[in-house]
Amino acid sequence: MKLETTPAGFTLSLNGRPILNHSVTSPCVFVGRGDDRIEMHRGRFEIEDRLVERCPLAHAEIDGERITLAAGKGQAPRLIITLKGDAMVLQAADPSVNRFWIRIAADPDEHVWGCGEQFSYFDLRGRRFPLWTSEPGVGRDKSTEITFKADVTDKAGGDYYHTYYPQPTYVSSAHYALHVATSAFSVFDFRDGSFHEIEVWAVPERIELFAAPSFVALVEILSDRFGRQAPLPEWVYDGAIIGLKDGANSFERLDKMREAGVKVSGLWCEDWVGIRPTTFGARLFWNWQANETRYPGLRQRIAELNSDGIRFLGYVNPYLCDDGSLFKEAEAADYFVKDGAGRTALIDFGEFHCGIVDFSNPDAAGWFSEEIVGARMLDYGLSGWMADFGEYLPTDVRLANGVDAKLMHNQWPTLWAEVNSKAVASRGKTGEALFFMRAGFTGAQRYCPLLWAGDQSVDFSRHDGLVTVICAALSSGLLGNAYHHSDIGGYTSLFGNVRTPELLMRWAEMAAFTPVMRSHEGNRPRDNVQLDGDPVVLSHFARMTAIYVYLAPYLRTLAQEAARRGLPVQRPLFLHHEADGRTYSIQDSYLYGPDVLVAPIWQASQTERTLYLPTGTNWSHVWTGQSFAGGEEITVGAPLGQPAVFYRADSPFASLFVALRDV
Repeated sequence: MKLETTPAGFTLSLNGRPILNHSVTSPCVFVGRGDDRIEMHRGRFEIEDRLVERCPLAHAEIDGERITLAAGKGQAPRLIITLKGDAMVLQAADPSVNRFWIRIAADPDEHVWGCGEQFSYFDLRGRRFPLWTSEPGVGRDKSTEITFKADVTDKAGGDYYHTYYPQPTYVSSAHYALHVATSAFSVFDFRDGSFHEIEVWAVPERIELFAAPSFVALVEILSDRFGRQAPLPEWVYDGAIIGLKDGANSFERLDKMREAGVKVSGLWCEDWVGIRPTTFGARLFWNWQANETRYPGLRQRIAELNSDGIRFLGYVNPYLCDDGSLFKEAEAADYFVKDGAGRTALIDFGEFHCGIVDFSNPDAAGWFSEEIVGARMLDYGLSGWMADFGEYLPTDVRLANGVDAKLMHNQWPTLWAEVNSKAVASRGKTGEALFFMRAGFTGAQRYCPLLWAGDQSVDFSRHDGLVTVICAALSSGLLGNAYHHSDIGGYTSLFGNVRTPELLMRWAEMAAFTPVMRSHEGNRPRDNVQLDGDPVVLSHFARMTAIYVYLAPYLRTLAQEAARRGLPVQRPLFLHHEADGRTYSIQDSYLYGPDVLVAPIWQASQTERTLYLPTGTNWSHVWTGQSFAGGEEITVGAPLGQPAVFYRADSPFASLFVALRDV
C-alpha cells in the first residue's frame, strides 16, 4: 500500500489502484453511535438500529504510516488508522464510538463477488448485503406467495441477502480483495458507482487488502489466508451418499436402489438418533447417540455396510433437547449458555426446547468434541455426518468467555466447525471422516471439509430453488471453500409445495458434476417423490451416479489441486477466462475444474439451454461431440439425461470426456 498526502487530504492505493480517496469535502471515514435491537425467532433475526450519530471525519493528520482522524481541525481525534503491510489497523480514539463506516474507491464498471455464501446474486454490485448468520427463510423473495405465507405463519420468510454463511470479504474485478477483521454485524453496500460503503457495528480490528495479477492467484492467496481443506475421502468417489430416514427400513431400501444400478458410497440416516413428530414434519430427537429402538443392532449394521464398501453417516448439531439424557449431563457440568438471570438459556426450535452448548467454554467444547462426536459417533462407527445449524446464538445471552453475544454470534459457526474438526483429528481421521456444514463465517474454511447449501425449497424458484446452489458454490468458493454440494431435490416442502420427478432428475444431473452427490428425503418425505418411489427417476439417478463415478479420475485431480492451491472444484467462468468480461456476471453455469463447463437446466419444463461459452477456447458438447467456438451465446438441446455440459477440446482429459456419452 502507498499513502500520499494531497492538498485536501490523502489517498491510499494498493498496487497503484486507489483504495481510499479522502478530502475535507468528501471524507471516506465516518464514526458514530447507535442503539440496536436484535430479536431472534427460530434462527431468523429482526435487526434494527436507532442511529444516534454519524459523524464524517473530515480532518486528517498524517504522521508516517499513521492517520489520525477527527471531525474538524482542532477537534479531538476519534479514530486512528495505522498502516501495517497491506492492512489498515484501526483504533477508536473516542471510547463512545460503536459505529464505523468506510468508503472504498470504486469504478462504475467494477464487479464484486463474495461476502460469504450468497444464494441470490453472485455479482454483488448494485445491492446492499447485511452480513449476519441466520436461517435464510422460505422462498427468500418477498414478492412470492410462499414467502408471504411463511412470514404470516411463522415469520419464516426470507430475503435475497439472508445467508447461513456470511463473511466480511469481497473480491473485486480490479484484481484485489478486501477483508474486514470483525465479527460484529456489518453491511456491505455496493450500490454507489464511485465507492463501496462498509458499515460495521463496532470499530474493526483491521481491514486487510490482497492483490494479485490474476483471479486464480487471488483465490490462492485468500484460501491460504482463511484455511484449506484436506482432499476428499477416497470412499466418496464410489458413488452417491444416499439420504434415508426410515429407520431399519432404510437398509432394505438401499439394497433395492443398488439392485437398480445406483452407485453408492454411503448411507446417510439423519434419524439415527430417533425422531420427534412436529407440524413442520418429522424432526430428529436431539440427543446425540444411537437410538437402537429405531435402528436395532445399528453398530453391527454399520460393520456390515463397511465390509460391503459403504460408509454410514449420521447427524448432529450444537444443541441438546431438554428432555434428553445428554441435556442433564451438560447442565450438571455447567456447559450451557446462560440467560440474563444466570440460568440455562432455552431456545425454541419449534415445538421443543434446547440448551446451547457454550463453545466459548473450552471444557464444554472439549466435552462435546470428545464425548459426543468422538465417543458416540466416530467410535461407534460413523464415517461422517451433517453438522447442522450454528446460526441460532441469541444476542441476549451470557457466555463463559465474557464476550458480548452480539460479537460472538457470527463467530459461532466457526467454533462449531472447530469442535467437529478436533474430534476427527483426535481419531486420526482427517481426510477420512467427512462432515458437512451449512453455517459458516471467517475461518470456518480451515475446519469444515465440506459445505452444503442448506434448506432449499423443493422447486425451481429463482431465489430458493435449484439455481441458488450454483451461486452459493461460486461465491463461497472464491473465499477458500473448495467443496460444496446440496440436497438433491431440495429440502423444504411447505404450503403444498412438493418436488416433482422432473426437479429431482434435474437436480441429480447437476449433482453429478459437483464434488459430492447426496440425496435427501426432505422435511416431509411422504408428501414428496423419492428416488426409489418412481422407476423412471430411479433409473435416471442410477445413470447420474455412474457418470459421477466415471469422472472420479478428473475429480481426484481437482481435490488434489484444492489441497495444494485452494482452488474450488466449482468455479466461476471468469476464473479461467478473465479477459472475457461477459463471464463476470454469469451465475447459472459454472466450470467444473478448468476443463468442463456445466449449464444445468434450472427452470421447469425446459428441454433446451441457452448459455454463453467463454472466448479463446474451442468447446465440445459432451453428448453430441459438436464443436463450438468460444465467445458466443448458443442454444443446445438438453433433454432429461443430457444436461448442457461442454469440455475444452484441448483438455488432457478429453478422451475421458468423449466417452461420457456412453456411460
